[in-house]
Amino acid sequence: MTSIAIVGSGLIGRAWATVFASHGCQVALHDVAPGAAEAARAHIGTNLTELAGHGLVDDPTGSLARIRVAADLADVLKDADLVQENGPETVEAKRALFAQMDEIASPETVLASSTSFIMASVFSETLAGRARCLVAHPVNPPHLVPIVELAPAPWTDPAVVERAKAIYEAAGQVPITLRKEKAGFVLNRLQAVLLAEAFRLVGEGVASAQDVDKTIRDGLGLRWSFMGPFETIELNAPGGIPDYCARYSESLDRMVRSSEGLGNPFDAATVATVMSEWPGTQSAERVKRLSDWRDTRLAALQAHKRGASRKPE
Repeated sequence: MTSIAIVGSGLIGRAWATVFASHGCQVALHDVAPGAAEAARAHIGTNLTELAGHGLVDDPTGSLARIRVAADLADVLKDADLVQENGPETVEAKRALFAQMDEIASPETVLASSTSFIMASVFSETLAGRARCLVAHPVNPPHLVPIVELAPAPWTDPAVVERAKAIYEAAGQVPITLRKEKAGFVLNRLQAVLLAEAFRLVGEGVASAQDVDKTIRDGLGLRWSFMGPFETIELNAPGGIPDYCARYSESLDRMVRSSEGLGNPFDAATVATVMSEWPGTQSAERVKRLSDWRDTRLAALQAHKRGASRKPE
């Protein structure tokens, strides 16, 4: 049975614990904050019950029983096949934590970070065991959105990447592997471009923030929920991708270039414009309420996708 160490039991850490435990792994959970891991385990129990209600988990009680709270860092790392680190998102914190883990963990243990932006080479370069370090960046929340970006450093052993990929696949995730390091990885870079254009459209007075959201939610997003951008354009011209590019590349290039040199799209004035039109007061309570609603909808969508027929080749 695969043994997983979860270091850091916040939002992402407990979601990872939910993923691995619900797919038969033994999970050890550790957090430096007193009582945080115990509270996370209780929250995971709720996650598992909700997922079972959507048919996404077969045995929530048995899954929770596979999760234990570790006494300290040495305890959580003991016998681990893979460590999923979810500590603070700073270079200094990653370097310090990975140095500790590299010293304590078995040489065969894969050390993976959930970092959203920090490349593995930045925090692993000086480590004796740097060949077993990589980034495994999830999407929030990992227990409902299965993509995980495997981003190795230049010195990461390819066999380690393959081991990690096999573990994530066995846990129901959809891993992709970056062929070389790139700041922000793949998902965040794609998201950043879309966000920048969304803010520009609002800031320039082209459309309201709510109408931009509708364009994605009720337009592009419907296709993108089961097709990627390359799959999408393959179907938008009779001759597929080459035909699409031959027909539309000049127009697309003009649109992209029209946004170059326009400055920061997330400036205070544009943010103020967005918020002047946005319903509801921004607060932690609102975020929690809407996050719960989002997770319920994502669970329903994930259940639908699992039962959907595969795309014909």
